[in-house]
Amino acid sequence: QVQLVESGGGSVQAGGSLKLSCTGSRYTFSYNCMGWFRQAPGKEREGVAAMRSSGATSYAGSVKGRFTISRDNAKNTLYLQMNSLKPEDTAMYYCAADASWRSNCLLGEYTNWGQGTQVTVSS
Repeated sequence: QVQLVESGGGSVQAGGSLKLSCTGSRYTFSYNCMGWFRQAPGKEREGVAAMRSSGATSYAGSVKGRFTISRDNAKNTLYLQMNSLKPEDTAMYYCAADASWRSNCLLGEYTNWGQGTQVTVSS
């Protein structure tokens, strides 16, 4: 079982910024897809940002231009920089990894998930 550990969540006012981190093993970071997903109360989980092992990124339309996904392979860490946060960004944010190949890592199933970190944005 791959272990992914998220950190960096918290409470912030609208317009503020947070940076999430997800640490895993070197093996995990060899997977084709790594991504950030979120789930708000009463809503389905949605993909936020994802990155292929090649470095290609994908973003949900609602966060494009505000969020940036990146990775530091030397630290086995995936990041999500979130700027210009809005109340509707409030959710539990999860890091995920999957080895299967796909061209868009926002789509498809993920087999490995972290426990999540809460992000709350107040107006």
